[in-house]
Amino acid sequence: MSDEIDLSFLDRPEILQVIFPVVYSPFQMPDFLRSRSVGVPACSVEVEEGIKVVCGFWVSGKDHPSILYFHGNGETVDTHEWIAPYYNWRGINLFVSDYRGYGASDGRPTISNMVADAHTIFRGFREKLREEGFKDSLFVMGRSLGSVPAVEVALNYQDDIRGLIVESGTANNFRRLWDYPGVSPDITAAGEERAFLNKVKVRRIHRPTLIIHGENDEIIPVEEGKELYRSSGSREKRILIVPGAGHNDIMMNQELYFGKIEEFIREHQ
Repeated sequence: MSDEIDLSFLDRPEILQVIFPVVYSPFQMPDFLRSRSVGVPACSVEVEEGIKVVCGFWVSGKDHPSILYFHGNGETVDTHEWIAPYYNWRGINLFVSDYRGYGASDGRPTISNMVADAHTIFRGFREKLREEGFKDSLFVMGRSLGSVPAVEVALNYQDDIRGLIVESGTANNFRRLWDYPGVSPDITAAGEERAFLNKVKVRRIHRPTLIIHGENDEIIPVEEGKELYRSSGSREKRILIVPGAGHNDIMMNQELYFGKIEEFIREHQ
């Protein structure tokens, strides 16, 4: 399993500051990224003794399919309060996970514990669905940074999911951020085939896969989405390039974006 790979070389202050700005940024973050909305249907998963990650679970119905969703680095569970209804209206349950230190979650995030926590969060959510009698139809989705834990889960629990959705995801795991001076040369040697890279992992994921990316994404170039699609080992893979969309406005064409997700889930639920 990928949580056995040592990712500590990525847990460098200069990298973490960019990857997890809500926790590490030296600049003042908006209050809504640090507070907790009383209106969010929250639950928590203990990822380590004494450390809980808070999640939001918006339910459409127990007989409906569910998505485990890992969000981007500048978002929290609470910022999905306005997004969740777009899934619920389409008959999809949405379970959004935070990262350590985000919102009301305990601890501080690193790349290592983000990947490791994804396993615990997935198993916790899967068990919750079983115990509470939800339909056995589970998808995993990751947006931007969330593509890393989502791909990790999809690779390791293929028999337990119906499909993988990656939106605005990275193929190369933000490699430009870890090519810093002082990083050991053996880290970047043969870097294109490093086992922890999303584009390497997706080759071994055979569940149905949907890649969504903005045509004009200014943060993670659209070529990375296309590279994930080309690398995917699934026989049932699709890609949606949203015309004119950047990184943070990709959902604005609601009928195209949410419609494609609904179509994918209905086909494979």
